[in-house]
Amino acid sequence: MSTFPLEISTPSVAVPPERARSLRRFNVGMGLLHLVSGAAMVALSTDFTLPVSVFSLGGPPGTPLEAGTLSGVLDVPLAWATASFLFLSAFFHFVIASPWGFPRYVGELERGRNRFRWVEYSLSSTLMIVLIGLVTGITDLAALIGIAFANIAMILFGWLMEVSNNGLMHGRDQSPARGERAWWTPFWFGCVAGIGPWLAIGAYLWASIAVLDGQAPPGFVWGILISLFVLFNTFALNQWLQYRQVGRWRDYLFGEWQYVILSLVAKSVLAWQIFANTLIPT
Repeated sequence: MSTFPLEISTPSVAVPPERARSLRRFNVGMGLLHLVSGAAMVALSTDFTLPVSVFSLGGPPGTPLEAGTLSGVLDVPLAWATASFLFLSAFFHFVIASPWGFPRYVGELERGRNRFRWVEYSLSSTLMIVLIGLVTGITDLAALIGIAFANIAMILFGWLMEVSNNGLMHGRDQSPARGERAWWTPFWFGCVAGIGPWLAIGAYLWASIAVLDGQAPPGFVWGILISLFVLFNTFALNQWLQYRQVGRWRDYLFGEWQYVILSLVAKSVLAWQIFANTLIPT
């Protein structure tokens, strides 16, 4: 039976200077690409907005829904909201590469963790999952708040998974200690929290089509949703491979490289699919 491990405050991962410099350059490059992508999105923007609404029953609990009123409380400009997702990623890449952030970043990596990453994900991925909810028709303010905080909980469990197992992670030239096993409870709790927003999106689409006899989305929309789901969860797969110590993921820094690559590839695809395909005239 696994037990709760203590966070390791002493270095467990060797970060050679040449690998540190390479990661710094890589973060600068990824930050620039995110920045350019976000700027292009703003340049191509229109006044397309997505509504956020509240529903008032118009009476005491039990009042028929037909007597209620749906009111818009906010219009979210799609281009700027999606570009903000990319700008957040760029900002954190630049913070990591800055004179202030880089020594702290290396110190995090030496302890088998990167708390900069989890702070950024709690902001950028939460914004993205809220936008995914909006484009599928979930406009209720309370529902969007619930989706956002479920996603934040997932990210915080990822943070806890990393800091509570950092003693297991090693560098390329180090061998993992035999017999040590990861404490997986935070990871699985994170999966439970993370599936919540996707269940909400799926249930909403099902209710709209099957229960309310609404029009089914076009085939390309289903393709977009499936690809978004897969890409969104590649980050969890990367962590799973790290703590299962599969192949090159035994090296913590290799897993860090994958997170940085995913930050560009997966997030850019997510952002541009949300942006471009929802502006197609219907």
